[in-house]
Amino acid sequence: MLQAAIGGEPDQLDPQKTSAYYSFEVLENVYDTLVQPDANLNMQPALATSWDTSKDQLTWTFHLGKGLSFSDGSPLTSKDVVYSFERIIKDKLNSSYKFTTVKSITAPDPATVVFTLSAPTPNMLANVGGFKGVGIVEQSNVDSGKIKTAPVGSGPFMVKSYVSGDKIELVPNPHYWGPKPKLAGVTYTFVKDPTVALQDLQSGQVQWTDNLPPQQVASLKNNSDISVQSAPSTDYWYMALNETHKPFDNPQVRRAVAFALDREAITKAATFGNATVNQTAIPKGSQWYFEYAPYTHDPAKAQQLMGQAGVKNASMDLMVTSQYPETVRAAQVIASELGAIGINVKIRTLDFAQWLDEEGKGNFDSFMLGWLGNLDPDEFYYAQHHSGANFNFQKYSNPSVDKLLDQARTETDQKARKQEYDQAAKMIVDDASYIYLYNPDVVQGWSKKVSGYQVRSDRAIRFGQTSLTQ
Repeated sequence: MLQAAIGGEPDQLDPQKTSAYYSFEVLENVYDTLVQPDANLNMQPALATSWDTSKDQLTWTFHLGKGLSFSDGSPLTSKDVVYSFERIIKDKLNSSYKFTTVKSITAPDPATVVFTLSAPTPNMLANVGGFKGVGIVEQSNVDSGKIKTAPVGSGPFMVKSYVSGDKIELVPNPHYWGPKPKLAGVTYTFVKDPTVALQDLQSGQVQWTDNLPPQQVASLKNNSDISVQSAPSTDYWYMALNETHKPFDNPQVRRAVAFALDREAITKAATFGNATVNQTAIPKGSQWYFEYAPYTHDPAKAQQLMGQAGVKNASMDLMVTSQYPETVRAAQVIASELGAIGINVKIRTLDFAQWLDEEGKGNFDSFMLGWLGNLDPDEFYYAQHHSGANFNFQKYSNPSVDKLLDQARTETDQKARKQEYDQAAKMIVDDASYIYLYNPDVVQGWSKKVSGYQVRSDRAIRFGQTSLTQ
């Protein structure tokens, strides 16, 4: 049994409703998608062994593998796939923004699923398989309400028990369609303090963690007793200002904040150097990277913009969460830097469940958080900045950005698509819809007794082929 220490407790285990990374650390091993990204983030078969696309790119047909079952032994068929995606779309769940071009989803036979689209959708594979938020769920598990704590998936493991505030225990799924897991199971414990997580790893109490003290990562990589590895991620961290609250409705004030911030200092405080400063969302290693950095650390320019906006002094509530300690560390630097231009920052530290509730209600002036595990450029921008989109909690609205993001979603020419996202990103940065800060590294550590595990840039935690020697 692998003991894994994660930094916080999942808010729930319904993959289509949660947006918490702690949930997906567990659910990655419990659910399957039609297709899934490999270590190089190329989409590969999963529940669907093959797929066809019509010449006009408006029909996608997925062919399911044979003998698929859920972990309770009931068969998984095309009807379950249709139910899962219709649930996401009709109930307007977190991933519904990915499927605006979907006209219908049908199951002509138990092993075939057909998506009919209103426009070409070049990122269709990423949409239906990029992360476990589009995992295939069982309707009876949803209808009973048990999915929140006792989910039924088709992944390599299944949830044996969930003790709130303590642990989640996974055991191998006896009905899994792929290679059988090598582990007897995985137990996730919730360890908020990275120093404690490291001590537990070094003592052998746990054999894997992604909650390491960032200031010790460099030295830990030279430690012969444990394996510590990192990789550049597809994540980004940012600050958002509530545009329904004055004076942050004024783009000049938001730009003033952007000029007041020293991203190098914030990144050092937050990650101790385990990140790369970036003023846009997409990291440098991506083919979609857009090199644009208009904001220098310039308090004088920030004060000038505040003056032009007619704002001398302002107060700002900055919402952070103890379950992401980097936000708490960064907040101290942000508060100091904004204080220098006349913005009095009051840091509000919440547990993540409260944080999500306040974010959803719009009860904040500003917050800092990250967006994790992105693949396609649509995932970096649409849900966060399109008017009225699911995760546009800052209430940003720019018709020109909306038009570009809509066009880019259906643009099949890669060069033209890149230009459209570059234009949209420039406007988003210039309007300071988000004030981008950095792209973090993925850093994880494990016992020398662990083999067959790999750090992934999309931060997916896969234990399916991991083994543990006693």
